Amino acid sequence: MLSPLPSARAMVPFVSVGNMMRLVHHLGVETVLAELTDAVEADFRRWESFDKTPRVASHSRTGVIELMPTSDGTIYGFKYVNGHPRNIAAGLQTVTAFGLLAEVATGYPVLLSEMTILTALRTAATSAMAARHLAPRGTRIMAMIGNGAQAEFQALAMKAVCGIDTVRLYDVDPDATRKTMRNLAGSGLRTFACASAQDAIEGAGIITTCTADKQFATILTDNMVGPGVHINAIGGDCPGKTELHRDVLRRSDVFVEYPPQTRIEGEIQQMAPDFPVTELWQVVTGAAPGRRDPRQITLFDSVGFAVEDFSALRYVRERLAGTDFYETLDMIADPDDPRDLFGMLQRAKAATR
Repeated sequence: MLSPLPSARAMVPFVSVGNMMRLVHHLGVETVLAELTDAVEADFRRWESFDKTPRVASHSRTGVIELMPTSDGTIYGFKYVNGHPRNIAAGLQTVTAFGLLAEVATGYPVLLSEMTILTALRTAATSAMAARHLAPRGTRIMAMIGNGAQAEFQALAMKAVCGIDTVRLYDVDPDATRKTMRNLAGSGLRTFACASAQDAIEGAGIITTCTADKQFATILTDNMVGPGVHINAIGGDCPGKTELHRDVLRRSDVFVEYPPQTRIEGEIQQMAPDFPVTELWQVVTGAAPGRRDPRQITLFDSVGFAVEDFSALRYVRERLAGTDFYETLDMIADPDDPRDLFGMLQRAKAATR
């Protein structure tokens, strides 16, 4: 007797945007950010076990579409993500994403998930992980330059992981700053709207830049940056898009995710191919020093890397256990005889009569 229904392995757990939001609120936003920071750090500690390649990017005049794959030998993962700065004018998201995990042994998917919200969470978690290792100890003030979709996630991650209690905000669009202040009301963070980037970084121990324009920009210049700060530069993430003057890089100890990708997409695309950088996983594992003295300027030149998305998807998969924050999709053709795919198709025709 042929089974009329797909087997359990053919049914893939799917986390929709709605269910992702339910999961995050069930756990608590700051709890998710703190736990996700630990999940990313755990995978950085086993960095050498992952396949690594620069993301595959398709650039256009209006933006970029990218695939970001990796595998730890047991699980394979990838993310589809776009970056279209002009979307905002049409009322669309600048970044949208989805991702998938699959068993290496069989190739069968084990999770499909939205990643627009999850990318914002994992980007903030990665920033917080870097700051945990590189920022000056005891810092309580953060400057957030660029107050778009990522700003609140960044601020709350720094609060949950690094103990930040004050955020100084600046954006060329005052409405974006007002939006961020409104969303952070009641979070326990003190927020201040600033008139300029220079004003925002006054007294800040952590400076985060996150602007969206796809162009060479100068958000921070050398004369603006004093000694002893940590900078998370997360807005530059493709060729031709940067946020910092090169003199800031020359004064800083620069830390990156994956040099072959960052030298193409990050702030260091402005520098010579042999410009010295340290891979962040080496700091996490103790193989290389991070912050060495109070006056040192540390800079995390972050472009986002596939291992971080893998960590985020792995975390979600683990956190789904025992919940109903997902649905199942009939994604895998599942004939009773693996060699008889056409027969399965024919039986489906007969079943519709």
